[in-house]
Amino acid sequence: MTRRIIIVTAVHGPSAHFLPEAFKSLCDQELPAGWDWHWLIQQDGTSDDVAPHVPTDDRVSFRQGRRGGPGVARTIALAHADGEYVKVLDADDQLPPGALARDLAALEADPSIGWATSRVLDLLPDGTTASFPGDPEPGAIERKAVLDYWAGHDYRAQVHPATLFIRRDLLVALGGWMALPASEDTGLLLALNAVARGWFSSEVGLLYRKWEGQATGQSAHTNAPERDARMAVVEARARALDHFQWRYPISSN
Repeated sequence: MTRRIIIVTAVHGPSAHFLPEAFKSLCDQELPAGWDWHWLIQQDGTSDDVAPHVPTDDRVSFRQGRRGGPGVARTIALAHADGEYVKVLDADDQLPPGALARDLAALEADPSIGWATSRVLDLLPDGTTASFPGDPEPGAIERKAVLDYWAGHDYRAQVHPATLFIRRDLLVALGGWMALPASEDTGLLLALNAVARGWFSSEVGLLYRKWEGQATGQSAHTNAPERDARMAVVEARARALDHFQWRYPISSN
């Protein structure tokens, strides 16, 4: 019986034209025997400007819903996530060859690992890529390591939430992505790090597109009062999860 990795993508009109490139990067992935992927594309809204860009493939499902932001779109897509693992892929990003197999290998090899991340390269408008410093050592990431680093470095994590690969049951138990206008993926990352060990691969696992229409490049994203409020809620959630001592995996002792 084939086992599945669920790829979850939130998309809206301005980013829809990047979907074919994301799809090609998925088709270039090679997985172990007995594994396949299923791509859930969830539109944040009900306009007609996304569907024409959705690839036609039995492994691709497309749905629409009322607007609520990317976190809401991804979370509602979980209703159709019929696999053991969930991989995040933003509509404008791409997976380098081997990314899915490396994530899968890390979690299959160690049941105590709840999630995985990987190195990122910025994909610039001219097609070139750029790296940036600060990656952690490859291997296991202990609980609270990302949370404490993030709190001490102006709310910047040393691993990128856009690279997350997660056990589906753990993702659902944490409620999916946070109900925030932005940083919903950072909120999930820190919640995961509060309750479970993770993994970091030093091989490139994501090409993160830089373009003028991306949400993180808009002025609203750096509005100081809203950013402070987002960060306060993100940290409070992660600290509360740690305080109440909910852990993955659950100990039998």
